[in-house]
Amino acid sequence: MKKIVTEPFDSKRIPPKQSLPLLPLFWAYSRIMTFGSRLKISRKNMEGLKPPYIVLGTHHSMFDFYVTQLALFPRRANYVSELEGFEAYGEWLYRQMGCLGTRKFINDFSLIRNIQNVMKRGGILVLYPEARYANVGTSSEIPVSVGKLVKLLGVPLVTLNMQGNYLRSPIWNLKERRQARLNATLEQLLTAEEVKASSVDEINAKITEALSYDEYEYQLENKMKISFPKRAEGLEMALYQCPVCQSEGTMKTGGSLIKCTHCSAEWEMNEYGQLVSSAADGKFTRIPDWYEWERSFVEKLIDDDEYSLDAKVRIESLPNAVNFIDCGEGRLVHKAEGFYLTFKDYGEEQEKTMFFGSDTLISIHTEYDYRGKGQCVTLSTQDNTYFIFPVESPQFFATKIQFATEYFYKKARGETLKLR
Repeated sequence: MKKIVTEPFDSKRIPPKQSLPLLPLFWAYSRIMTFGSRLKISRKNMEGLKPPYIVLGTHHSMFDFYVTQLALFPRRANYVSELEGFEAYGEWLYRQMGCLGTRKFINDFSLIRNIQNVMKRGGILVLYPEARYANVGTSSEIPVSVGKLVKLLGVPLVTLNMQGNYLRSPIWNLKERRQARLNATLEQLLTAEEVKASSVDEINAKITEALSYDEYEYQLENKMKISFPKRAEGLEMALYQCPVCQSEGTMKTGGSLIKCTHCSAEWEMNEYGQLVSSAADGKFTRIPDWYEWERSFVEKLIDDDEYSLDAKVRIESLPNAVNFIDCGEGRLVHKAEGFYLTFKDYGEEQEKTMFFGSDTLISIHTEYDYRGKGQCVTLSTQDNTYFIFPVESPQFFATKIQFATEYFYKKARGETLKLR
């Protein structure tokens, strides 16, 4: 029996630079993975720019990492990465790639110190501030903490806005669509002097504008035909609610169709990523519009005090870069004040309840079919990440939980709620 390792990940260990001997292999692999995509990389205000500087990139899919490597060629960089990547590919390899390990949606002061170490030695630091892949090909809100980090570092700010990566491999169905064309713009957004002269709010406003994207708009504008026959399969994970009858969990997909099993409303995702319905009440022609309607529905439930989540779940923990640990079944409750996760942690005899406050969670990490195990959400502490899967819980929808988490955060922080 394989020994289970419980020691936490050493987050204080200073990350090495990307391995020079392996760097040509990283570049070659990135070229192979993007071969045939007609990748076009544009560079703005990059002339004469030398490290140290920070690169903030959009986050669509695994293709982000390949495109970023090629956009920064011939320079090497360090990358902020979640620990599940370390576990999947091995800590040694990830270290050689220059990755800094962290956990999502926590205050990681060790990570900040390591980023500062990268800057002090004259390096390039790549960070994907959305912290998860795009659910429906549109940009997520950038945390205020990103602007604070840029201000703290006081180095030039570079952005990398990538297009087509989501279309090539959407999170709800990772099967590659080879007809998607890739495009990227690498731009020095602010010089070091401009960073020092700007407020955090000004920096965040510029980052938000520079990293804004809509993959379906990009597809339509460029008349990008994607004829992959199963192009809609899996879409029900993001579009879990019928906009006609408002039933949840009744959407099913097959081929290019998405249909509600409750009211029989049906849409076809055409070859240009648009939704076509013969029904007069088809309502949406764009996937992102349907997605944002779901968000507004959840927010209204919360405002009317009608949102609830009390689900039987299965928990796997990831304390390090070595292994997941099965923690059995438990219970996940989500309320306005936060999450309550009740279970027996590994090595413990007594059941316990862990609390994750809404005012600390700007969002939550969601997966639609994590390693073939189905949808899940994750909650993290400094020393552990808990992957939470539903067990016979019809009210567990990862996307809905994400919407509620983001709205509870804003309400807990008293932030102005943006009109969408």
